[in-house]
Amino acid sequence: MKIDQQLAEAISDAFKAKFETELVSTEIQLQPTRKEFEGSHTFVCFPYARISKKSPEETAKSVGEYLKENSDLVSDYNVVKGFLNIVLTDKSWIGVFKGIWSDDNFGFQPKNGKEVMVEYSSPNTNKPLHLGHLRNNFLGWSVAEILKADGYEVHKVQIINDRGIHICKSMVAWKLFGNGATPESSGKKGDKLVGDYYVKFDQEYKKEIKELVDNGTSQEEAEKEAPIFKKAQELLLKWESKNPEVYDLWETMNGWVYEGFSTTYAQMGVDFDKLYYESNTYLLGKDQALEGVAKGFFFQKEDGSVWVDLKEDGLDEKLLLRADGTSVYMTQDIGTAILRFKDYPKITRQIYTVGNEQEYHFKVLFLILQKLGYNWAKECYHLSYGMVDLPSGKMKSREGTVVDADDLMQEMIKTAEEHTAELGKVDDFTTEQAAELYKTLGLGALKYFLLKVDPRKRMLFDPQESIQFHGNTAPFIQYTHARICAILRKAKQLDLVADDATFESVNELHGAEQSVIYLLSQYPGKVKEAADNYSPDTIAQYVYDLAKEYNRFYQEISIFNEDDENILRYRVAFSSVVADTIKKGMGLLGINVPDRM
Repeated sequence: MKIDQQLAEAISDAFKAKFETELVSTEIQLQPTRKEFEGSHTFVCFPYARISKKSPEETAKSVGEYLKENSDLVSDYNVVKGFLNIVLTDKSWIGVFKGIWSDDNFGFQPKNGKEVMVEYSSPNTNKPLHLGHLRNNFLGWSVAEILKADGYEVHKVQIINDRGIHICKSMVAWKLFGNGATPESSGKKGDKLVGDYYVKFDQEYKKEIKELVDNGTSQEEAEKEAPIFKKAQELLLKWESKNPEVYDLWETMNGWVYEGFSTTYAQMGVDFDKLYYESNTYLLGKDQALEGVAKGFFFQKEDGSVWVDLKEDGLDEKLLLRADGTSVYMTQDIGTAILRFKDYPKITRQIYTVGNEQEYHFKVLFLILQKLGYNWAKECYHLSYGMVDLPSGKMKSREGTVVDADDLMQEMIKTAEEHTAELGKVDDFTTEQAAELYKTLGLGALKYFLLKVDPRKRMLFDPQESIQFHGNTAPFIQYTHARICAILRKAKQLDLVADDATFESVNELHGAEQSVIYLLSQYPGKVKEAADNYSPDTIAQYVYDLAKEYNRFYQEISIFNEDDENILRYRVAFSSVVADTIKKGMGLLGINVPDRM
């Protein structure tokens, strides 16, 4: 039985003995004691004053006295107003640690029989992945892994936006200015090559608009009548009618992009169980839009365009099909959602990892699906996250000012190399070992910095701050893990292995050891909290706190100067469990931890 449950039962016994009242132990809530007070667990007595017929402070004192006199778990207590702060015995803490040490599945919940789907990445095939995609991928992948650890069966998916006017813009520009360029002939990754033509389209489009405006056309009309834009519209219509030449070019250019994406995903360390393509789902969405018209859910304007009126729901009118019959993002998303619930009928939640600028879009999407009669629409959830800024300012894809994901990852690896070499941490590494360490540190720093912030918050990414070996950074945590691994290597040479009997003779603990054991005991609860709230930042903060507290222990206690061999073996086991928990927690964030640094 866990220490929290044992304490709750002891408190229940106290109420029975002191106040002749039965409390259901499973309903008793305990909180972590605030750092300025002695103790580890706090019982808030205010809600129970009506039961005890005493003030909250007197209630706390009565319960505290009972626990100290009657429970083997409790050595002392203190009362702050109506808060009872409980101090556990060293033997209790050793028992807690032994339970963690002997649990091979510590931190992983058994399967709960529930399935969820997590969508992330979902790029357009007209440009390479950028900094925003990094936060998206790291967040979605981490949430999926945390949900797995909490007992869910998870399906990781993405929708690839491989059709539409934006794709046609890159295709038109390539046809006009590409001169047959390919990734091989240009020496560029396919996604970057296609992205160049998306930027080129925008440049030419702006030129043509200016010419039209200079000749007396209004801005609004010029944007519609610019020749290059009309070419893109024509290409989209040809694509939807399966024009062979257009379709071949579309498949070729998308193929270039997929190869580029594959390389980037491998470097990111993310994966997917299933890929959905907008080109395969938009027709299903179109059918639903037309069916909605027939049933009176949607309406058609004189120009033939299809709309949904959501004004009664506090929203506005939303376009579902253009006048020329082509679909929009909403149409595709309707089709994709329906297809996913057909493919995976047992999923209890569909989580969309998409930036917060799309919050309105998802409100509308989920409402439309409900109007179409899909009850599972209530199980769709938008995991909204804030944008990422750099010190240099906001990014714009069309203008080519985006921070490329590949370039940023490579820059982080290079920064890790410079910083690590400066500190002399790779003096005895081979070239290959050093290169692997730089990658581990650079990508770890990037992931951790993007994930340690509440997903809902907009954030500023500072590459130099993220790579530091002190403070709340991945390198600090990674270095702590490497430090423990060095201790474990030495312990192995000395054949210091703990067994059940090891813990019997350990009677006293240092304050830092108690703090670390308490933090270790909180790990399963932190995983559950992170899973319930889709918040990898909960895990990031937890691992940092654990690493920081272990470093306090390391500074205050000289492990190998201990004369009592049982205590020495215990402290090696203690260090091993900390290293393992750091590795598990960082693993949920997609971050590797090195054994040597």
